[in-house]
Amino acid sequence: METSPTSAMARPADHPDAPVGRVAVLLVNLGTPDAPDAPSVKRYLREFLSDKRVVELPALLWQPILRGIVLNTRPKKSAHAYSLVWGEGGSPLAAITARQAKGLQARLGNGVTVDWAMRYGNPSIADRITALKEAGHDRILFAPLYPQYSAATTATAVDALGTALAAMRWQPAIRTLPPYHDAPAHIAALASDLTAQIGALPAVPEVLLLSFHGMPERTLHLGDPYHCHCRKTARLLAEALAPVFPAMRVDTTFQSRFGKAKWLEPATDTTIEAEAKAGTKSMAVAMPGFSADCLETLEEIALQGRDTFLAAGGESYTALTCLNDGEAGMTMLETLIRNELQGWI
Repeated sequence: METSPTSAMARPADHPDAPVGRVAVLLVNLGTPDAPDAPSVKRYLREFLSDKRVVELPALLWQPILRGIVLNTRPKKSAHAYSLVWGEGGSPLAAITARQAKGLQARLGNGVTVDWAMRYGNPSIADRITALKEAGHDRILFAPLYPQYSAATTATAVDALGTALAAMRWQPAIRTLPPYHDAPAHIAALASDLTAQIGALPAVPEVLLLSFHGMPERTLHLGDPYHCHCRKTARLLAEALAPVFPAMRVDTTFQSRFGKAKWLEPATDTTIEAEAKAGTKSMAVAMPGFSADCLETLEEIALQGRDTFLAAGGESYTALTCLNDGEAGMTMLETLIRNELQGWI
């Protein structure tokens, strides 16, 4: 007797569920320790500073320094710095990234799932990619929230994604969010947000520093486009702000130097001090390379920067907030993400 096409194609009753057909966005940022204490910071720094994308030295040279010196001296100091900015939601970077994911979910609706992860620490990229795939998301937009591309940020996040995919037999389809340093939506969001923040100050500052995270200078010579991306963001942003604040001087600097190697210049900390000593009385600092406030913005720039400026003779100092999950930043993020999801939703 012949079998009908319908019965031949019927799914066996004991066939396990295999959820498919869902689309997800995974927002990714750098990372954070689980708590503002030395053991947690030590675990975080061990993972972070063992990444060959972050410290481009031979392991035989770097690991004895890392394990013998850095991990025995830096965690306590960094833990104290984290304690100054830690909130009820934990690390500012984790709390803000979680809010960005929640806000983007509301904007995109139920047709897309929005999740978040950290390159170092928790929740990890591998855990979230695996969880999304198991829940039926076979198309995932991987979105590192780094406006300017660097091997030490964007590339290492994609490396971690590749490691996670390598452990899967059934991999989801992946797209990655490109760097958006010069995207019109990004520049417009920064200009709008900074105009509102500066306009709310008692007076327009004499100088606005655009402080980007530093990188060793050798990365530029090795072909990393980060320095060029930062300079282009700064130029476009300065051009957008000039008609609104024509008397305000805008300069570009690089922060967070580490170690003895030569880093991108000018350095933010020395520039802050030099400006005050040269007679600048009012200064604001914005950090357009950071999508969310974190230790480097809230402690290094807001607290240390203020102390440096005032001690050197300055009078008025303001660290402006990052885009975070504010209206301008979320509108930008929605624009970028919707553009990359075309054809999927």
